[in-house]
Amino acid sequence: MGILTSLALWKPPRRTRGTWADPRVRAGTNQDAVRTLNTLQTNASFLEQVKRQRGDPQTQLEAMELYLARSGLQVEDLDQLNIIHITGTKGKGSTCAFTEHILRSYGLKTGFFSSPHLVQVRERIRINGQPISPELFTKHFWHLYHRLEQTKDCNSCVSMPSYFRFLTLMAFHVFLQEKVDLAVVEVGIGGAYDCTNIIRKPVVCGVSSLGIDHTSLLGDTVEKIAWQKGGIFKHGVPAFTVPQPDGPLAVLRERAKQISCPLYLCPPLEALEEGGPPLTLGLEGEHQRSNAALALQLARCWLQQKDHQGIGELKASRLSVQRQLPLAPVFQPTSHMRHGLQKTEWLGRTQVLRRGPLTWYLDGAHTSSSIQACVRWFRQVLRRSEKPGSGPEVRVLLFNSTGDRDPAALLKLLQPCQFDYAVFCPNLTEVSPTGNADQQNFTVTLDQVLLRCLEHQQHWSRLDEEQTSPDLWNAPSPEPGGPVSLLLAPRPPHTPSTGSLIFSCISHALQWISQGRDPVFQPPSPPQGLLTHPVARSGASVLREAPAVHVLVTGSLHLVGGVLKLLEPSLSQ
Repeated sequence: MGILTSLALWKPPRRTRGTWADPRVRAGTNQDAVRTLNTLQTNASFLEQVKRQRGDPQTQLEAMELYLARSGLQVEDLDQLNIIHITGTKGKGSTCAFTEHILRSYGLKTGFFSSPHLVQVRERIRINGQPISPELFTKHFWHLYHRLEQTKDCNSCVSMPSYFRFLTLMAFHVFLQEKVDLAVVEVGIGGAYDCTNIIRKPVVCGVSSLGIDHTSLLGDTVEKIAWQKGGIFKHGVPAFTVPQPDGPLAVLRERAKQISCPLYLCPPLEALEEGGPPLTLGLEGEHQRSNAALALQLARCWLQQKDHQGIGELKASRLSVQRQLPLAPVFQPTSHMRHGLQKTEWLGRTQVLRRGPLTWYLDGAHTSSSIQACVRWFRQVLRRSEKPGSGPEVRVLLFNSTGDRDPAALLKLLQPCQFDYAVFCPNLTEVSPTGNADQQNFTVTLDQVLLRCLEHQQHWSRLDEEQTSPDLWNAPSPEPGGPVSLLLAPRPPHTPSTGSLIFSCISHALQWISQGRDPVFQPPSPPQGLLTHPVARSGASVLREAPAVHVLVTGSLHLVGGVLKLLEPSLSQ
């Protein structure tokens, strides 16, 4: 029978709140659970599946409701989670992290569902800011997996949910079992047809900065993408967004109007700081101020809806800009809010690791606008850093890009950082990552990902050749005074070309870059042939002798996660 018919006839099993009668748990390790989870498809193949089925995307939500029912829950049960639902193209994860930490600072027990994970899949489901334990993950995984296996219908086109859907279901069950006061839920892709959008009654919704990403799924204009993102709006549920270009902002306004969703525009952080001390953010980068402004509104609205005290006094504002939406409240942030913003950590986003002569700059930016923000942050941090006493500093780019993103456009934005070496590798920690299921990806072969790296290197070489022409650097910016002109201004013409290399995995790339000088990353002797390429040989000598080496890792959150796994072994424990 079809999905809609199956849903109509499905009778949920006998259950209690967030658990099941007769819960049989399979014995096994956490890695056994993760390996089984990996068989449910990874994100890349799920995207391909959605592309094929997007003719009737509503069917996807119907299928998710069926999975939820088969797992022992109904959509009404999710109302108990007091959800904050957040979407956007860039900054949605950081906004979630800020929001969760602010509310945790009020003494509330928080749940937080996000994606992707960096090192371990447990990171996607957090209680009070911490990934759930391996024991809790294993327990809930097998509960849910067995329940869904027991309720499979051989005649239905629906059997087991895909990877992301399964984790979404599991997060809901964990949060109900752990009796959280609220759950911050980050949308996976888009909004309207994302599997998290089975949530009926969130307390408040948020939309971070919009841009171009996942075009094959969401559309090739910011307006089309805005329509998808606005799909999380619900009747009567307040929603907030940050300043957006006029086109997508008009789409969000129309989406909200159609279903009577009160939508507000967040005032800038400066308006909330006025008359008080400046706010200190735990996440670096000027672009994080927009995310923090949205998080403050979401947290305050949630507290207000739940009749909490101490939500920040309203204050007069001198803001007089013309706007398409009503302005959200301007208020004095409370001490809890200040503490939450200051203590927020979100690994792999504008993160700096200083290790002797090496400094690693980690940012999972993967869209044009987020790469621009990453470059501004990287260059600002470099300007603030202390200069070594003698000898030239060395700058290294470690890059990869996946999916339907345009690597040439991203690499062009990175050129003004004046890298001495550009290194490309796939998102594989080791050539054969069989020892750690969290890093496994069954959807691509090594040949495929290395071919992609070769394309990246070729793009970089072409851009390097173009840089020798002074015309590029003298050309006016398409946005005068905007981020592009800021990026291009300092670069002189006729710059020596960058050496570029491809490595088969992250570990080999890090071994070449670090040359044994990172006190934490001390792998066994490098593999034979690591220095056979002339650039690798000469570069190794430069890297060994440089008084300071600055390494920017960007282009993919999965790449950043693999680097973190090797540089911060404690994250794997």
